[in-house]
Amino acid sequence: MPDAETKTATPAGRKRLVSGPGLLLVWLYGVMVVGAVSRSAFQISTEFDKAPLAYSLSAVAALAYAFITYSLVRGGETARKAALVCCAAELAGVLAVGTWTLVNPDDFPDTTVWSAFGMGYLFIPVILPVTGMLWLRTKR
Repeated sequence: MPDAETKTATPAGRKRLVSGPGLLLVWLYGVMVVGAVSRSAFQISTEFDKAPLAYSLSAVAALAYAFITYSLVRGGETARKAALVCCAAELAGVLAVGTWTLVNPDDFPDTTVWSAFGMGYLFIPVILPVTGMLWLRTKR
């Protein structure tokens, strides 16, 4: 019978970050990866000249979501720290872009994943990094 340490460690001996609420976090980040990648790939490939800034920012959001998802699944202290930094950068991006889209909407002829703090995604883009940072801090 495996002991408690075996259950919380990955095969390489890294501490798992995907347990309990962490599993929901990975699932939500995975959904956001699919949404942001699909949105930005379609928009960049079909109408990039319409709103290059908005579509590029959606691609940046997709990269952030993908990196955080990978880090959470990978586990270990280095991955935890990297995910924590990326969650903080993601939150800064959501707040900056969200504010920018409300203050000067003319700069965004089309929306981004982070427009209006993620309103088009049920505000998940602003809630997710905060939740992620709280979870990652408890997994120290």
